[in-house]
Amino acid sequence: MTTSLDGKVAVVTGAGRGLGRAEALELAKQGAAVVINDFAPEGSPNPADDVVAEIVAAGGKAAAHRGDVSDFDAAGKLIRLAIDTFGSIDIVVNNAGILRDRM
Repeated sequence: MTTSLDGKVAVVTGAGRGLGRAEALELAKQGAAVVINDFAPEGSPNPADDVVAEIVAAGGKAAAHRGDVSDFDAAGKLIRLAIDTFGSIDIVVNNAGILRDRM
């Protein structure tokens, strides 16, 4: 069975939790290969890895990127990962946000 996004590649920022996670899972369900981005400090668990594992376990294609997309070099590495891993980028969901608990 062919789904609407077969052969497409999606990049979803802030996709380790919440809405970004839900968007990434749905894109994968529809057939897209998905690059999951989420920021986590070095040495700490990255929720992007869990989302990738979930997509792969369901038979999809995914890769994790740990990085802050507000940093130009990190964003460039995210794009390079998508192209090097899956060959192109067709969809970008910019879901990353800034959480300030002490506002």
